Amino acid sequence: MSYTIDQIARALGANAMGATDIAIDGVSEPADAGPTHLALAMKPEYAETLSQGRARAALVWEGADWQALGLEAAIVAPRPRYVMSGLSTLFDPGQGWDDGIHPSAVIHDSATLGDNVTVGPLAVICAGARIGANSVIGPQSFVGTDAVLGEQTFLREGARIGARVVIGDRFIAQPNAVVGSDGFSYVTPDVSGVERARQTLGDQGDIAAQSYVRIHSLGAVRIGDDVEVGAHASLDRGTIRDTVIGDRTKIDNLVQIGHNCVIGTDCLLCGQVGLAGSVKVGNSVVLAGQVGVGDNIFIGDNVIAGGGTKILANVPAGRVMLGYPAMKMDTQMEVYKYLRRIKRLFADVADLKKAVSKPDQSD
Repeated sequence: MSYTIDQIARALGANAMGATDIAIDGVSEPADAGPTHLALAMKPEYAETLSQGRARAALVWEGADWQALGLEAAIVAPRPRYVMSGLSTLFDPGQGWDDGIHPSAVIHDSATLGDNVTVGPLAVICAGARIGANSVIGPQSFVGTDAVLGEQTFLREGARIGARVVIGDRFIAQPNAVVGSDGFSYVTPDVSGVERARQTLGDQGDIAAQSYVRIHSLGAVRIGDDVEVGAHASLDRGTIRDTVIGDRTKIDNLVQIGHNCVIGTDCLLCGQVGLAGSVKVGNSVVLAGQVGVGDNIFIGDNVIAGGGTKILANVPAGRVMLGYPAMKMDTQMEVYKYLRRIKRLFADVADLKKAVSKPDQSD
């Protein structure tokens, strides 16, 4: 897999400078780059380590003096990180799996596979499942009964798609992702201590021993186009209605999405985010790592929640939230500054108490 600087620049819609016929067979960080690598010197601080490697060419920022950096050629882009998407696509070697259907795969006679579908070793495709053209069902993956997967689906090894789940085109599931697990829904014969505590904000009343009874999940999961689900993430099916994920939403590793949740388009849910049941998330929402959201919460469009934020009440559109409980980020930072001053405040109060308690020595 080798491309000239000119070919790469054309594919990325960027500008090629210098010796554009140099052949490139890989990308690398500047300090590790060899003579056939394109060094990723996308910021001045990255370019500082170019001298530690042997790169002849680099991806640089607009306005960079690439010749002064000792390079023979450069690819210049106004937003280098954005063109990284196309660049990484060009040089992605893939997983190395064979095309076609592996003899160890188990495919039900009533399942429908589109043109050019690859099914890996020990994969299972159940009755009535439909898989779109040019899809890859990786080794040991599972596609449940009557599940529908759109074109160019890519299931990494061990991904699990439950019965009746419906997914759009270009879906990606990383290893051991689960879409369509049952919701965590249980009920007690009488009002439980948890229910009382929620009503009273703390008092459980008289607690009687009770066993939890399972509520089955009759809904499914519906996912739009261009969605990605990370490794070991879990998306629960709805209790009655479906759990819904909008187009182009990206879900990171170890994310838990509870039953009946509805997530809009173009959202980012980062590692270890947890959504309790029936959460509704608007469009273009970003939930950073370890954000937790209580059940039946609404989060408006364009909300950003910083890492570790715990959202216990509805959030209006456009807010930037932080902390536990979640507050507007500027308010949270102000509170944090005051918290840091508490020790000094107590010391000052102690000094004042001593001063006012002493008898007046002037008499």
